[in-house]
Amino acid sequence: MSFVINTNTAATEAASSLSRTNSMLQKSLSRLSTGVRIVSPSDDAGGLAVSMKMNATIIRTGAVLSNVGNALSFLQTQDGSLKTVSSVLDRMSELKTLQSDPTKSSGDKSNYQTEFTALQAQLTNLKAEKFNGVDLFGSTSLSVGVTEDGSSTVSVSQANLATSLTVSSLDMASSANTIGAFSVANFTTAIESVATLRAANGAQSSQLNFASETLTINKSNLESANSRIIDTDVADESTKFARFNILQQSGVAMLAQANASSQAALRLIS
Repeated sequence: MSFVINTNTAATEAASSLSRTNSMLQKSLSRLSTGVRIVSPSDDAGGLAVSMKMNATIIRTGAVLSNVGNALSFLQTQDGSLKTVSSVLDRMSELKTLQSDPTKSSGDKSNYQTEFTALQAQLTNLKAEKFNGVDLFGSTSLSVGVTEDGSSTVSVSQANLATSLTVSSLDMASSANTIGAFSVANFTTAIESVATLRAANGAQSSQLNFASETLTINKSNLESANSRIIDTDVADESTKFARFNILQQSGVAMLAQANASSQAALRLIS
């Protein structure tokens, strides 16, 4: 083995090794400080691409969950109004029965008509109820997406309350139709019709609840899968960090030794 001064191979190799160790140490430090395993695309190009797609899906799934939640609130508000409509119809049918009592005076019957007219006005108000500017009652349906890619939807009905309140060409919400124009059977039919609307409302709510449950499960699983790709395993990375830290200290010491070894050549020429 030759003994030279100009080229210190040992020092060069030690410096190169120390440079690689420093690079790995800095990368490990970045992973631990950010909690992200893929600090730069070169760390895992394929994994980064998959993670980006998963993250976009997770965000869309969260948005769909929000939409489904709003649709459920719409149905709950609608059902609350239908429940009130049913109560109003119950009272109107009661007034019809009371008004039919032959022992009541004309003044008594007029008082029943006064309340009956007020309840008709309330039914008119209920038919015009809205949820965030959207009609609760009508003849159309709202299409609510229940998958993040929009491939599946659930139809949410704007319950046709006007039809339910119209029996034998008589509109129960119209003050033009007095209490005497209706029969008890008319109210029974209307109440049954409103009950059918509430049943349809419940069925749609049940479907949306199951859709929400599925979306929540999917979102949780996607987040877990994405975490395995993008997040730092702190236990594993901290072990690597300790190893790189020791290697750095060792490399610095060996580089110093390599630089010092060439000084021995001075003894030969002094």
